[in-house]
Amino acid sequence: MKTYTYNNNVELMKRAGKVIPCGVYGHLGPAEGCMIPTSAFPFFVSRAEGSLMWDVDGNRFIDYMCGYGPNVVGYCDPDVDAAAMEQMKKGNCTTLPSHIMVDFAELLTKTVKKDWAFFAKNGGDVTTFAIMIARYYTGKKKIIFVNGYYHGVAPWTQKPDSPGTLDTDCMHSLYVDFNDIEQLKKVIAENKDEIACFISTPYMHGNFIDNVLPAPGYWQEVRKLCTENNIVLICDDIRCGFRLSLEGSDNFYGFEADLICFCKAIANGYNISALCGKEFLKGAASSIMYTGSYWMSAVPFAAGIANINKLIANDAPAYFRKIGTMLTDGLAKIAKDRGVNLAISGEPALFYLAIRDDDSLLLHQEWIAECVKRGVFLTNHHNHFVNLSLTPELVNETLEICDEAMKIMVKNHPEVYR
Repeated sequence: MKTYTYNNNVELMKRAGKVIPCGVYGHLGPAEGCMIPTSAFPFFVSRAEGSLMWDVDGNRFIDYMCGYGPNVVGYCDPDVDAAAMEQMKKGNCTTLPSHIMVDFAELLTKTVKKDWAFFAKNGGDVTTFAIMIARYYTGKKKIIFVNGYYHGVAPWTQKPDSPGTLDTDCMHSLYVDFNDIEQLKKVIAENKDEIACFISTPYMHGNFIDNVLPAPGYWQEVRKLCTENNIVLICDDIRCGFRLSLEGSDNFYGFEADLICFCKAIANGYNISALCGKEFLKGAASSIMYTGSYWMSAVPFAAGIANINKLIANDAPAYFRKIGTMLTDGLAKIAKDRGVNLAISGEPALFYLAIRDDDSLLLHQEWIAECVKRGVFLTNHHNHFVNLSLTPELVNETLEICDEAMKIMVKNHPEVYR
């Protein structure tokens, strides 16, 4: 297979580096560690459609990052984009919010079985608001985190040694391991009547580590402990939301969160996030002054309505599980045939990959690089996503490329694969 070159990408990155910190900042950038070696990856896209994207050198990729999650029905989806454009003709950022905000709130609360919805722009906006509500409602300060967590970039989410973070930002943080109920009981007992909330993703899908699903009964026991101790249970469904269940990932795993945070898949890339909650927290949410310049813009509401309705009409979570399983089963077979220890973890809708034949991660990075250079866009140490536009034909093409990439990786390392 032909491998890609990135001359235009490199020139554009040189320009970007002069005017933008890191050229591309945050986890999207090459400096973060998910795109190593940088020579294998493009940096900038020129267009995207469905499950495909083309970089500024004209290279075509089957994209399994999906914009790091927002692409849930397909890039440039005609139904979602048409709804957004129709609303744009009527107005977007207006002095008063559009009535369509109410329409979206009604649809969302009905879908996820919560009593109210509050809209913002980023995942970190709504995880932060959830913490504020919990603290105001309970009159308590402490937060229980699950080790390996990520809930955004606000100071309260960081560790004390994070650049730009003060010790006081984290002074009320408590930490437990996922699936460890005894540890959770101990932390609660040691901080009796001081804990405002427990916040966690529905399963552990951190970077650089295999993903971990909840043990049987885990969430039900967490729910019981939170209820008994007046602790607000917050589900961070930013990544998983609408991919495991349209009713929310708490429903998928058989428990009910008090507050649930959505963002990535809510509007197929239009900038909106949502916090949904139970009736008993509505007064607290109403009492807190929390808003932003564009939080009531109408176009994302219209896109969100079209997106959620399309997910419902297509029973999207069932399709994600089916097409994701087709892909991960195919990758598992390729690895077995090549004698490679490929660990596949998480849910099929947002799976995680790691070659475990060495401790350095270099073999995995080499395989991923060979995939990317041939047109399958994966990153090294982040979970991946599927969407409604991904077809069996594209999955088969993906598997063919991944197989050739693995063959090359194995051939390059006779010291490992004999």
